[in-house]
Amino acid sequence: MFVTFEGIEGTGKSTQIGLLDAWLREQGRATEITREPGGSRLGRELRRILLSMESSDLTGQAELFLYLADRAQHVATVIRPALLAGHDVLSDRFADSTVVYQGYGRGLDPKTLHGLNEVAVDGLWPDLTILLDIEPEEGLRRALARNIAEGTHASEGRFEAEHMEFHARVREGYLTWAALHPERFRVVDASASPEVVHARVRELVAAALDEKEQPGLRM
Repeated sequence: MFVTFEGIEGTGKSTQIGLLDAWLREQGRATEITREPGGSRLGRELRRILLSMESSDLTGQAELFLYLADRAQHVATVIRPALLAGHDVLSDRFADSTVVYQGYGRGLDPKTLHGLNEVAVDGLWPDLTILLDIEPEEGLRRALARNIAEGTHASEGRFEAEHMEFHARVREGYLTWAALHPERFRVVDASASPEVVHARVRELVAAALDEKEQPGLRM
């Protein structure tokens, strides 16, 4: 099963992926955690460029194609092989991030971006996408505190440095995109405690697993 986590900065994606990974392993399932950008060898190089404060002069188009390159390599060398090996793949961001950040956030055409993503993912879309939703002010506060604590403000703080209007557009873009793709998106309130959020995520993943094993059922 392929599960992706989406959301603005500071929604707790990595925390929830870690909790879900532990729960799935308790159920006897093999898992692989990955992320975008940075899930592949090439992606780790691209992540350094894409998230660094030194890359503040990147144009929207250059940013877009770097993300697409990362994604194509990620699918081919990490995600698809893991799924073929029978592992559940949990990814911190995937193709929807490009549509929302570069589309709703940067002003590029979401329909065009979706078409480019179709090429990059080579037919591989998530079984389930968890959108962790939170008010931009709270998410940004969390993200900045995390970057300071981890010492990554300069190396991975480019998006956190965007103005609040950008983060608001991204948040609304996610909610719009989720409404357009209800077959795989599930929206979870990320303002609650990590334990409460995890309980809801676990419930949604369990339902998706049942659906995958018994295709006639609906979540």
